[in-house]
Parts: sequence; structure tokens; C-alpha cells
Amino acid sequence: MNQEMIAAIVAEIVRQLQRTGNVELPSQPEPPSEPPREKEFEDITSPACRAQPLVDHPEDPEALARMMKRTTARIGVGRAGPRLKTRTLLTLRADHAQARDAVFADVNPAVLEETHLFSIQTLCQDKNTYVTRPDLGRQLSPKAVETLRANCVKNPDVQIYAADGLSTTAIEANLSKILPVITQSLEKMGLTVGTPFYLRFGRVGSEEHVAEVLGAKVVCVLIGERPGLATAESMSAYIAYNAYVGMPESKRTVVSNIHKNGTAAVEAGAYVAEVIAKILEQKASGVDLVK
Repeated sequence: MNQEMIAAIVAEIVRQLQRTGNVELPSQPEPPSEPPREKEFEDITSPACRAQPLVDHPEDPEALARMMKRTTARIGVGRAGPRLKTRTLLTLRADHAQARDAVFADVNPAVLEETHLFSIQTLCQDKNTYVTRPDLGRQLSPKAVETLRANCVKNPDVQIYAADGLSTTAIEANLSKILPVITQSLEKMGLTVGTPFYLRFGRVGSEEHVAEVLGAKVVCVLIGERPGLATAESMSAYIAYNAYVGMPESKRTVVSNIHKNGTAAVEAGAYVAEVIAKILEQKASGVDLVK
């Protein structure tokens, strides 16, 4: 049996079924309609979503709402049996991703342009080295030392600089707001302020090397802090008087929690300037500073 015979048999069967009403010919396809719009999903990391309690039937909803307004801790998240709810788990993963990005990303060059900072680097060559070799993040590269000597004011009362630390997000969020406030406040006090700059792959201990290279009485490094799951924007100011390589950590004064939900950058800048003035007056920092 060839293809022509098969086609003739099929055609005959179709005709017979049509006569008996047991089959319908396919109708003409309808013209295509507008494509369905994509569903808009809520941003589960937004403040509005975070403010929504996920506890089913709380005994005191108003008290729970008040507590959630006063803390960034994860309270009122509820549970699904013995496990976290899906939304809570997804928020945790999103916050963890933001924290990782804060550590491994580079600062946007536009931020450095806006604050008029030139950039130097420590002995670290990349982020992986920076994370695994803290000692190299405290030391300036030979090229960095040469650049500082060529571009910075020597022997200032105060030398301020920024370093990425463990959160470039913190630098991007706060640097342009806090740096001008500190600088202008110190200059109004009649203090000489050195040439600010940005140190890539920098640790807190790098300020000791900066102090020795530039001969500054006080060094203040504005650095990104280790991000948590509440915020990746926290910056700190570490301040040291007469810093030297190998100095103990107890000789540093620190102003921490500088971010929009902590101490605002502008307010922190004014306070940091006051602390620096007190350090210069007492010629001491850290535990030696009289409060």
C-alpha cells in the first residue's frame, strides 16, 4: 500500500464521519490578542515589606508593630511548621547577596570623581587576596607611597582618607556626605587638613603607614565596615594620634554605625571633627583619651 492509497482511505473516513456528525473541522484561528502583561512582584527587601509582620494571628498586633519599628532584627517572621516561611528565607538570601556584593564590588569611579579623590592601592592585587591576606591590606604599595609623597600636603595636623574596607556600598552611600563636613569643620577650627585620597583594598591598620609617610599628627580613615544582614552601608571613622607601624589597637578612637539608619553621615561628620579636635588638644587617642 503506497502513500496515495493511504491518503485516499483517510479522506474517505473523514467524509463519512462528517456525514454522521462525529467530527468537526478545525475552526479558523482567532486573531492574536495583546500579550499578557507580566505580573508585578513586590520588592521583599523594601522597608514597606519588611514592616509587615508574618506571624499568623499575633496576640497583640499593635505591640508587635511597635517592636518591629524599633529594630532591624528579624522579629515577627512567623514559621511554616518547624521551618522559616518562604518570604523570610528569600529575604535572608537577598540580604546575604547584598552583603557579598558590598565586599567584592569596587567603588563606583563616579563617587571618587564627585569627592575629588585620587586613588592608590595596598599590596593586595585583587579582592580575593584582600580577604585572605589582611596583613597586605595594611601595607601601602611602593607606587602608593610615591604617589602620596608627590601629591599630598606634608606634616598636616589631620590627614583624612577613605578606604573600601569590607564594604564598598558604605563608601558609595556616605563618603560624599561626610567628607566635606569633616574637612570644613576642621578648617574652621584653624587646623591644617592634608590632601584626601582613596585607598583601594585598605584595612584600618593602613593609617599607621599613611601617618609615617605624610607626617600627620592625626590620621582618620573612613572605611566600610563588615556588612551584616541588616545593612551593608555602615561606615566607621578610625582616628589615631601620632600613629606608628605596630601601634596597639587600643590607641585608636572609633566612631561607628555611620549610615542612614544609624548615625547620619552629616551628623557623624560634625562629631568626628569634634573628636579630632579633642584628640589634638589632649595629644592622645584611644584608651588614653580623656572623655
